[in-house]
Amino acid sequence: MQLSDRALTAPSTARSASVRRTTGETDVQVSLNLDGTGKCHANTGVPFLDHMLHQISSHGLIDLDIQATGDIEIDDHHTNEDVGITMGQALAQALRDRKGIHRFGHFVAPLDEALVQVALDFSGRPHLSYGLEIPTQRVGTYDTQLVREFFVAIVNHAQMTLHIRQLDGINSHHIIEATFKAFARAMRMALEIDPRRAEQIPSSKGVL
Repeated sequence: MQLSDRALTAPSTARSASVRRTTGETDVQVSLNLDGTGKCHANTGVPFLDHMLHQISSHGLIDLDIQATGDIEIDDHHTNEDVGITMGQALAQALRDRKGIHRFGHFVAPLDEALVQVALDFSGRPHLSYGLEIPTQRVGTYDTQLVREFFVAIVNHAQMTLHIRQLDGINSHHIIEATFKAFARAMRMALEIDPRRAEQIPSSKGVL
């Protein structure tokens, strides 16, 4: 099959964005507001991914509306990856020149026996350091290898540096959910406006 890949981007207002990405495998629409209250509507056809997107929204205080259809009759890989890509594109669009943000964020999230540390930088340079050791291949029907693929996609398209470290944990669900919660809280820290530098780009170079 001949694949096409196109991104339709709607104009953004304030710190919000809406991006649609359509390929021969998926059709993904992401709308987000970085200054939201944690409202989330996620319907990707991948229930565990929807659950994790709710964690990002709730703990990051980002309003999210994500609607996706994909070839999940094959597996969840394409939908999972393309949601990450499109969300990363929407984050980059909403941030524009990244003026005024704190830029750096970090958080350590416990979930029962699991403990996960996330540190990130909206640096304009994509890099992922991934340190999860998830003991099972699946949580429900979700392939746990897809956790890394989601973060690869979002990092590359949001142009951010992300370090994920598992400090403890034996339950796969707990490890993954702690990761998404820590990611959300670290993003919230990084994306909030620094009142001391609200009109400046947070870089000694003057550009990110």
